[in-house]
Amino acid sequence: MIMPSDAIEVRVDGPVGTVTLGRPDHGNALTRAMIAELRTALDDLYREKRVRAVVLTGRGEAFCLGRDVGEQAAESTNPADDLARWGAEAEEYRDLVAAMLELPKPIVAAVSGPAEAGGAGLVLASDVAVGCPGAGFGFPEPRRGVVAGVAAPLLAWRLGAGAAARLLLTSETISAEEAHRIGVYHELVGADLVWARASEVGNQAAQAAPEAVQLTKRLLWETIGEQLATQLSNGAIASAMARTTEAAKEGLNAHLGDREPEWP
Repeated sequence: MIMPSDAIEVRVDGPVGTVTLGRPDHGNALTRAMIAELRTALDDLYREKRVRAVVLTGRGEAFCLGRDVGEQAAESTNPADDLARWGAEAEEYRDLVAAMLELPKPIVAAVSGPAEAGGAGLVLASDVAVGCPGAGFGFPEPRRGVVAGVAAPLLAWRLGAGAAARLLLTSETISAEEAHRIGVYHELVGADLVWARASEVGNQAAQAAPEAVQLTKRLLWETIGEQLATQLSNGAIASAMARTTEAAKEGLNAHLGDREPEWP
């Protein structure tokens, strides 16, 4: 089945549903509409009883390069409108991450290209991640004058405070091999095999009793859910606050203009 937007495609192969980000000419960068459609896709696959696992992947050379910078950098003539929009954008991404964590079906990220910023957050929100040699991973937000607020607590939870500090404070995009070494990717395969291997993992999960798998994932979430949910909300607030600064304006415009920022 195909979603109304060309940017999100959903299909079902036996017990595995695949959600594909479909903006390859833009590095599968997330617009607000795509984030809403991803939520809808997850809800639909949750209700589809024959689906027991979900694969999340991207079309083209990138998995996902984060939020659409052009959409982020756009400003209105009313600062109050911009502030409200920045807050809403941060909350929408937070809600998507929370929905992935709470979904009582395993999510396997099939990462066949770079995963950066909000795209890297989608990898961390998945239960299992299969990468390939070209799947670099990182959070370049500080170089754009903004903050990876929602991803920060998720990164610390998955990898530990030390790895989180390194990635978030240096803005470094690490190689797929390094991401595999520190535990971002559970395994690496050839780029042409990523979706197939992720689908295999989904089918492995589907061989177990559905109720047992769903209860297990719910237990994993509830073990850390309350604390992490609060941290994700705090992170969304930090992201929105960072967008009010002159550094954010300069950083995003510099990125769009393919130049080095001149920090105020």
